[in-house]
Amino acid sequence: MAMVSFKMLAAGAVVIVTILVVAVGYVMLMQPAQQTSTTATSTHPTTTTTPTKEISLSGAGATFPYPLLSTMVVEYNKIRPDVKISYQSIGSGGGIRQHTEKTVDFGASDAPLNEKQREAAPNTLHIPITIGSVVVAYNIPGIPKGLRLTGEVLADIFLGKITKWNDPAIQDLNPDLSLPNKDILVVHRSDGSGTTFVFTGYLCSVSEEWKTKVGQGTAVQWPTGLGAAGNEGVAAVIRGTEYTIGYVELAYALQNKMSYAYLQNREGRFIEPTLQSTAAAAAAVAPTLPKGDESWFHVSLLNAPGADSYPIASFSYLLVYKELSALPTMTKERAQALGEFLWWAVHEGQKYAPALQYVPLPPEVVAVNEATIKMITYKGEPLLK
Repeated sequence: MAMVSFKMLAAGAVVIVTILVVAVGYVMLMQPAQQTSTTATSTHPTTTTTPTKEISLSGAGATFPYPLLSTMVVEYNKIRPDVKISYQSIGSGGGIRQHTEKTVDFGASDAPLNEKQREAAPNTLHIPITIGSVVVAYNIPGIPKGLRLTGEVLADIFLGKITKWNDPAIQDLNPDLSLPNKDILVVHRSDGSGTTFVFTGYLCSVSEEWKTKVGQGTAVQWPTGLGAAGNEGVAAVIRGTEYTIGYVELAYALQNKMSYAYLQNREGRFIEPTLQSTAAAAAAVAPTLPKGDESWFHVSLLNAPGADSYPIASFSYLLVYKELSALPTMTKERAQALGEFLWWAVHEGQKYAPALQYVPLPPEVVAVNEATIKMITYKGEPLLK
């Protein structure tokens, strides 16, 4: 009796298991198939890459966009864990050199290639990745941010022609302030830098005397002042020394809670340096930007038109070859991965800029980048369609 009962129980169990298997199978059939997404939303017009093996990409260049680029790399890897991207912050000159020597998949520079550099690296595309601005910071006890300065007055200060804070040229621009009868101590960069290149370019645009006597460069012969290394060095001297004036990247001014000047733009308005006013400068020049494969050497955001444009702004660029098979180590899979990352970086990647105090690209510049990235090919075949 016990054996019969056991067999009956066993048979019943088989029936129950069979019913469960059939039921589970039915439920699974009724559920919609799950799609595996390998890229961020709207990363490119058509998704063609499916992760199979790890893909490594490398870049090198400008130090200014490093915090933003490193954040982009980390966030993109969360979406595409099969794509590993490294970026070395070695300066714009190093980035241009490694791009030219074809030892990296992309370079980065705060200044566009000049004609000689374009000849050495033919078919280079310029892709603006972010926008920077240079702030005129100062330390005057009792005077918060908002000191008004024109380009001409600023140039005369850095030329050593205006030496007192209560000079009529400054006081007349700031009638509501009681400026001290104290010597102005100018602080500038002692090392070569993209920040200096942008700042001296601005002074050239507003002062013929500066353009003639000093000129524009990553390093110049300063008529007066004290030198300090890096944005952090200049910021430290200004913060620690009263009656100083100097120039730093916007991010350093904001992070260090420095007082900074409102500069008069070409429309005659005194503009506070902000993410928004810097983006306005980029948007204003977007209609005149060249195609990605043309020369960008004469592109400038300095003294850009527009009522809300801050006058000392500049792009930071990624440099990529139009035909990626020009790189000796490039493969179709790596080329595809690079194209998709670039598209993501100028779209979804821009959302990480404001928290890091970088200026996200305005839509007008994104549209230029879209056309540029669609130019990229591998052995003649477009990567993004």
